[in-house]
Amino acid sequence: MRREKLYLADIVEAAKAIRSFIEGVTFEKFMDSDVVKSAVLMKLIVIGEAASKLPQGVKEKYPDIPWRKITDFRNYVVHAYFSVDWVLVWSAATVEAPALQDKVERILKAEFPS
Repeated sequence: MRREKLYLADIVEAAKAIRSFIEGVTFEKFMDSDVVKSAVLMKLIVIGEAASKLPQGVKEKYPDIPWRKITDFRNYVVHAYFSVDWVLVWSAATVEAPALQDKVERILKAEFPS
């Protein structure tokens, strides 16, 4: 289960990074900054990659997390980079990533209490 802990930790760390990148940033400022957009997108890709590496048993144990949606989003942005829907990325960064961070932090505490 050690690998699972590392993947879950990667998700939390990427979500924290996203929060720091967009703290105090409006959607308009987000759209005007290639650096912030690229940084957020990269961390969303990290989240999707880590989620894809988790064993099916972990995903089944925590069905309230949309694992498939997370990995599908990663695949979408990796393969359609030049046609990314930035409104969707903003929503993932401001709504989905913080909620996911909270859920995964609870999983880490439950599965790895030390």
